[in-house]
Amino acid sequence: MSSENTLFPWVNYQDENLNISIPVFSIHGNHDDPTGAEGLCALDLLSASGLVNHFGHSHSVERIEISPILLQKGSTKLALYGLGSIPDERLYRMFVNNQVTMLRPKEDQDKWFNLFTIHQNRSKHGPTNYIPEQFLDDFLDLVVWGHEHECLIAPTRNEQQLFYVTQPGSSVATSLSPGEATKKHIGLLRVKGRKMNLHKIPLKTVRQFFIQDVVLGDYQDLFTPDTPHATKKVEEFCYAKVTEMLEEAERERLGCPLTPEKPLIRLRVDYSGGFETFNTSRFSQRFVDRVANPKDIIHFLRRREQKEDIKDEVNVDYGKLIKTAAVEGLRVEDLVKQYFEAAEQKVQLSLLTEQGMGKAIQEFVDKDEKDAIEELITYQLEKTQRHLQARGVTTEQDIDAEVLFRDSKKNTTEEENEIREAMNRARAHRLERGDNALDADILDELAEPMDSDEGSVPFPAPTRGRGRGSRGRGGRGRGRGEDCKLMFSKFIEECRCDTRQ
Repeated sequence: MSSENTLFPWVNYQDENLNISIPVFSIHGNHDDPTGAEGLCALDLLSASGLVNHFGHSHSVERIEISPILLQKGSTKLALYGLGSIPDERLYRMFVNNQVTMLRPKEDQDKWFNLFTIHQNRSKHGPTNYIPEQFLDDFLDLVVWGHEHECLIAPTRNEQQLFYVTQPGSSVATSLSPGEATKKHIGLLRVKGRKMNLHKIPLKTVRQFFIQDVVLGDYQDLFTPDTPHATKKVEEFCYAKVTEMLEEAERERLGCPLTPEKPLIRLRVDYSGGFETFNTSRFSQRFVDRVANPKDIIHFLRRREQKEDIKDEVNVDYGKLIKTAAVEGLRVEDLVKQYFEAAEQKVQLSLLTEQGMGKAIQEFVDKDEKDAIEELITYQLEKTQRHLQARGVTTEQDIDAEVLFRDSKKNTTEEENEIREAMNRARAHRLERGDNALDADILDELAEPMDSDEGSVPFPAPTRGRGRGSRGRGGRGRGRGEDCKLMFSKFIEECRCDTRQ
């Protein structure tokens, strides 16, 4: 190891002042990427202390030369190559431009077992947002691929480059996705000459994770959308499915005292075909003491129906204006902002604000605050009307000029106060009706949410009739309000289906 890659001048087990039983060699990942003027990362601190041996750090952004660490025991020779995490697009471009070189030992090149460790996207997330296996040199014997979380530890052969690839995956579940449900393993690699053997060792201290998909339309013998109390029956059906997964987790946990008692459970429910969602907050309370993720048990989804393009701005499919791939990981506020950035000018908001509408939809989706959107629209319309009356505006041209004051108050304290007042009015109306619906954040004190690529928004029971008015044909101010109600009645349904943050 050269001094240009680490502040520790040699491998730690060669230091006479240190007693190292098993030396550790490590490349850095994307979460501890070297930054700053000196290009330091967390591993550099451990390496400078002599605790680990950090290698695979490239200081150049123009050319990368990967030099191996040469180890020999008996007649077995191991050439250990490593490349720490680099932004995928940059590394992809460097491979294409032949700016990445892997150096080989000068002597007995064919007698070395060549092992390469890499921490990049293996799955294709975009045209250049990954590293194809074909980019790597064909003299390699084994590639240990990091970054990907799914445990695919059994070596697979790349038939084009003729090397093997092992993907150990993450040691714990970091998201509620199918790839994380695979049993977690580590591998013990034995090398003798040019031959290798990888022994899989299951991890027994990992929290269990079970995921299952159900399509409600496949159980028409039990219920249909027209069945009396169909939503209640669907909820009981989901309760039975979750209970089955908990029983399976308990059976697998027998004889493994180190396994955490509460498993992670995810039930993905496809409610296409007219079914309605139920209140997941109330559902989750039944499993608070039995699962590790009570707020994220149920994930509702539905197949998106293809619709023809319609020029009428009232009936247009606004969901098509938002790329599906960009929906994952977004908050509702982000989705609203993204929608209006992509929407045509004729459907841009004139009186309302994206921040206010995003907050109102968030209250509707997360907390079942049925009056949030209507109160926001009413509040801001009333304020606009008072402003126009005070200014003595009568003509349509003057109205168009005056409503531009909306743009001047974006992201200001005044706007935040307006949003807060509108939300307070919505809550007050709910209390006047005696509707003490359970807020979605009631479980915040009971469990922390898991990071999820699908999101963790508890879905409230659907409502009908709120915020759905006929298109106004009168004055510009009131007509805009009715347009917004019509527009967002559809947009809300898309949010309930597609957003999970």
